[in-house]
Amino acid sequence: MKLHAMLATSAAAALVASGAMAEIKIGASLPLTGAFSVSGSKHEKGYQLCVDLINERGGILGEQVNMITSDNRSDPATAINQYERFINVDQVDAVFGTFSSRLTFPVANILEKNNFVHPVPAGGALRIYTQGHKKLFYFQPNAAEYIGSSLRDMVTDLIPEADRPKTAAVVVADDFFANAVEAGLLGTQVTDPGDGSLVEDMAPGYLSELGIEVVYSEKWPEEGFNDWLNLANSIKRSEAELVIALTASAEEAVQLTRALKTVQATPKMVYYSQGTQAEFYEGTQEASEAILMHTSWHADAPFEGTLGGQPFTNQDFVAAYQAKFNEFPDEDAAIPFAVCQGIEQAIAGAGSADQDAMAEWLRARSADDPVRTILGRFSWDERGLPVDKPFLMSQWNGGQLQFVYPTNEFETSPMAYPKQGF
Repeated sequence: MKLHAMLATSAAAALVASGAMAEIKIGASLPLTGAFSVSGSKHEKGYQLCVDLINERGGILGEQVNMITSDNRSDPATAINQYERFINVDQVDAVFGTFSSRLTFPVANILEKNNFVHPVPAGGALRIYTQGHKKLFYFQPNAAEYIGSSLRDMVTDLIPEADRPKTAAVVVADDFFANAVEAGLLGTQVTDPGDGSLVEDMAPGYLSELGIEVVYSEKWPEEGFNDWLNLANSIKRSEAELVIALTASAEEAVQLTRALKTVQATPKMVYYSQGTQAEFYEGTQEASEAILMHTSWHADAPFEGTLGGQPFTNQDFVAAYQAKFNEFPDEDAAIPFAVCQGIEQAIAGAGSADQDAMAEWLRARSADDPVRTILGRFSWDERGLPVDKPFLMSQWNGGQLQFVYPTNEFETSPMAYPKQGF
């Protein structure tokens, strides 16, 4: 029985009085196999840990949470079908979002059509948020097109102008998310894939604002690419001082890093869109040294959220994750945990899992009265993008992923610059 219907009937009161426990069903379609399986599996762990901890604390509004998970095999059509099944067959009370812009874009249309709140853990392409959807809420700092602003600000604030890189090589996977980050860096137009209409003109681009000239660019196909040595040699021959690699996965970032090490490339600075995962360091070891990447989460961030109506810090999350899974978490587990926190707070704040009431409660959040998570505080604009929430910039140094920027958020490690080869 759905939560909002149950609360509206005398049968609900009888269940509570008798001690019988109803449940809140939440559906999550995740890429547990296929191209996105590494991140998808961690998303499942982040969601499940949050649900388990909520249930240990008495559930939501006194009801236990039952998460129904399906493997969409990294396939958009399968993800669509699974969310439709959650709603029409399983009759879930709420949903958790899936991983990747490629899956989130079509899923957003299905959830909007069915009037469901759509909390997005990993779907940063701006086009997702310009369709006019009313119940979309992104649980990362900003759309992918704007990520380059954090790179721009870090370079401006931390590197003296005379020492900054002057040239760049930009290599990109032909992927929904990677293309979106590229648009912001290079200053291209973002268009709606349906009708070709202009979503936003990113000109002049964040690299141009830094006075950095792009001397080499390349895009590889989304699937089946393995010519990493030739790509690395082309990057080296360009003599670019800044290498920007916008990959579709951490595995691609590993392959490119190994190739750059093999050809002995020597850029002053390297920035990746992927690579915060432990798998990246395991695959690159010392070659990871001084590689920069943006992130939505860091283990040292002193963020304090809530869980079960009680304070729950980022450090509480790290400890709970290690205790349950015997491994250290990364952002692919932390982001879905924050989504789960947001949905818990929305149901509790709305007093039910009624989708309109939940959406109204989430839209009413503000800087003074936000959703509180292990990723920090969230309130959203009319598109569903977070307000005033910059990305964190991190860097691999000595086998540790260190937080280096912005320096006004909390304590940081010094940024290693220039990079001393691979």
